[in-house]
Amino acid sequence: MQHTVRVWDLPTRLFHWAIVATTIALVATAKIGGNAMQWHMRLGLVMLALLAFRLAWGLVGGHWSRFANFLYSPGRLWRYLAGRGDEARDDVGHSPLGALSVFTLLALLLAQVCSGLLSDDEIASAGPLAHLAPGEWVDLASWYHKDVGQYLLVAFVVLHLCAIAFYTLVRRRPLVRAMVRGDKQLPRPAPSSRDDLASRAGAAAILAAACALAWWVASLG
Repeated sequence: MQHTVRVWDLPTRLFHWAIVATTIALVATAKIGGNAMQWHMRLGLVMLALLAFRLAWGLVGGHWSRFANFLYSPGRLWRYLAGRGDEARDDVGHSPLGALSVFTLLALLLAQVCSGLLSDDEIASAGPLAHLAPGEWVDLASWYHKDVGQYLLVAFVVLHLCAIAFYTLVRRRPLVRAMVRGDKQLPRPAPSSRDDLASRAGAAAILAAACALAWWVASLG
């Protein structure tokens, strides 16, 4: 008997696809350069708001979106990689390997956004916080943002996509479909994520606060 479980609430799904679209747009505008850099900087603030929202939603969001429910120990990760994981739990939300991927991706995105806020190309573009930081910090942030961070991020995104393709095509786990519809068909019961009008209203309030934070950061420039 299959059980339908709401794993990914609507705010988490919208965040996921917004991150995908924003990341693509950021890479494109960075490569185009010129006048597109104005859009690159605006999109960086959009990314800042999205990440601030996800950090907060990771504390109060739906059951499987909360960091506490996919923060695994190194031992748990090792058992999963060795094929000795807890399938009843690992197949519901983020698996131990998937959780490691999520935290790594969030860390890389945060590093790229924060370094962008401090960067200064000394020609036409400067982050809103560049004039507030010591020169050596700005130089380090500019170097990381342009010469290191973007390549780390692109490489990890490619690896992430390969992993999704492997789990979808080889292991027959419809990860993309679940992130679109929100539900999974599971062989055993599991807790469902709350995804009602009240929780969505709460998510909207958190997003509004995250946007206000991004606007305030922009105003510092």
